[in-house]
Amino acid sequence: MKRCLAVLLAAATASPALFAADAPARVALKAARMIDGRSDRAIAPAVVLIENDRIVAAGPSVAIPAGTRVVDLGGATLLPGLIDMHDHLTLMPENLGYKGLGLSIPREALDGAANARKTLEAGFTTIRNVGAGGYSDVALRDAVEAGELPGPRMIVSGPALGITGGHCDNNLLPSEFHYREAGVADGPWAARAKVREVVKYGADVVKICASGGVLSKGDQPGTAQYSPEEMKALIEEAHRLGRKVAAHAHGTQSIKEAILAGIDSVEHASLIDDEGIRLAKEHGTFLVMDIYNDDYILQQGEKVGMLPESIEKEKKLGRLQRENFQKAVKAGAKMAFGTDGGVYPHGDNAKQFAYMVQYGMTPMQAIQAATVNAAELAGWSDRVGSIEAGKFADVIAVAGDPLADIRALENAAFVMKGGAVVKNTLNGTR
Repeated sequence: MKRCLAVLLAAATASPALFAADAPARVALKAARMIDGRSDRAIAPAVVLIENDRIVAAGPSVAIPAGTRVVDLGGATLLPGLIDMHDHLTLMPENLGYKGLGLSIPREALDGAANARKTLEAGFTTIRNVGAGGYSDVALRDAVEAGELPGPRMIVSGPALGITGGHCDNNLLPSEFHYREAGVADGPWAARAKVREVVKYGADVVKICASGGVLSKGDQPGTAQYSPEEMKALIEEAHRLGRKVAAHAHGTQSIKEAILAGIDSVEHASLIDDEGIRLAKEHGTFLVMDIYNDDYILQQGEKVGMLPESIEKEKKLGRLQRENFQKAVKAGAKMAFGTDGGVYPHGDNAKQFAYMVQYGMTPMQAIQAATVNAAELAGWSDRVGSIEAGKFADVIAVAGDPLADIRALENAAFVMKGGAVVKNTLNGTR
């Protein structure tokens, strides 16, 4: 069954441009400038020398050996492949209401295959998938890693963990169905057992719901859900098993309780207060705040079938989240880029950059949130997040200078993953 699904996925999405097994062993990228993820300013001009799937040298004056294939990208800007630390590749906006009840796990996996390609072509060469039904994200990750599908590198959670009737449960069906989501676990020992279960079936990271949410039925974003005792138990268990833990937490209390319990990242953090920001800084906790999708929910949510109560909750939350993002930036909290892809159409991830700049970040800070900062949170600083020797050759290019106009990142004209060119519209090819 698994093999049949993999074959179907490959047949549905294959494209010669995305499977570059015959790519030359040595390539040099040339461009007007480079933002390498580490430096505080652009490097100009820029040369990146690549052998097989790795970067071997990068800088303004790298010697190019004879026989190297040179790709001259002219006035473009080179950047590390972007990283989205809060994505849901197997989800679609139109399936976040009652329509989602009719969605099968195989269909989720097929949607994920299509969305993985869109996300990669948008310049996001790594994503963290925080919540998926039936371990469909595990299957998608494995298919991408095996070269059967085009997509970004993936860190996946499988089912998100939460309380009965909470944000990570499914509350759309009446009681006679006796249905609950696979990640539901009540009590410290049940939570520990659930961590062991998701790790058994392939989770790289553990996602939990510490508070209510916007797109769930019957709860409120500001209310706490998992107790401190439950969070401490499952975080301890995850860390014992070598997994980081991400907490969905909108509410002020749940944010602080998650940080004190040892969480690695707080997702959304909409109602974080000054004390929560202080605690995040003291504990080195990353904040991953999705400040773009408010616009999509309010403008398109009703059209695509989101619950009326979800839209009302978002009306109360979106502005406050953006204001608190601004406070967190000003205070110097650690922040990584995350968009909640799947709440808006996949491939539009880079639209968030403009909002991050509008609400307090410099363009360079916003870029670093999606490169070196995100790589640090992922635990992958040794392989992605910057253009330097030894890292995977995950490199993108955009026309113009994103430090002058951050919206340039919304059109990744050149995308390379692991030394293979996925997309190149700068030179008129794809």
